[in-house]
Amino acid sequence: MPEIVPSLLSADFTKLAEEIRAVELAGAHRLHLDVMDGHFVPNLTIGPFIVKAIRRITKLHLETHLMIERPERFIMPFIEAGSDTVIVHVETSRDPLADLARIHGAGAKAGLVLNPPTPLAALEPYLSQADHLLVMTVNPGFGGQEMISSTLEKVSQARVLSPDLLIEVDGGVNLQTVPRVVAAGTDLLVAGYAVFGAGNPKLAMQNLTRKITGE
Repeated sequence: MPEIVPSLLSADFTKLAEEIRAVELAGAHRLHLDVMDGHFVPNLTIGPFIVKAIRRITKLHLETHLMIERPERFIMPFIEAGSDTVIVHVETSRDPLADLARIHGAGAKAGLVLNPPTPLAALEPYLSQADHLLVMTVNPGFGGQEMISSTLEKVSQARVLSPDLLIEVDGGVNLQTVPRVVAAGTDLLVAGYAVFGAGNPKLAMQNLTRKITGE
């Protein structure tokens, strides 16, 4: 069944352990960690030392999304910090196959990301080596944006090309958009503001999950 993946980008970092515990109690199995360098996207966020701190307070699967230039430089530091999955952008990777191999060689799951303007064809040559495909449904850099609905076509296309690939959507996931995202064939739905901006992360997670199950 598709599941909600809380994005810590929208969490209150002054009470991070409490926020993580709330989504754990709501049934979360993994956390989405956005890493931004201020170059590839116009924002700065966390580094490996923050991931290491998060690893100490949770056993949830940590998927780290590298929205950075030259991601090959930081693959190992983030895996060593505790990332279970590392996801790199096809737009910034100099050699996607080498990056995927580097991630796998370190014992982690490897994923690729597509920005909204990038066609699925840009990473088709690498899909067979990836565990995970992340389709950005907003332009990356900030939370709380409205979903670009046309990007969901790439989810449907990828599902046909790689039936067993883990496919994730990131951007604009909320109570209104969840049914469309699930219908496209998505396995994982990243939700940041819809979870942590709602005042009660546990209840927000539960409500989003009910939308998936149709309860």
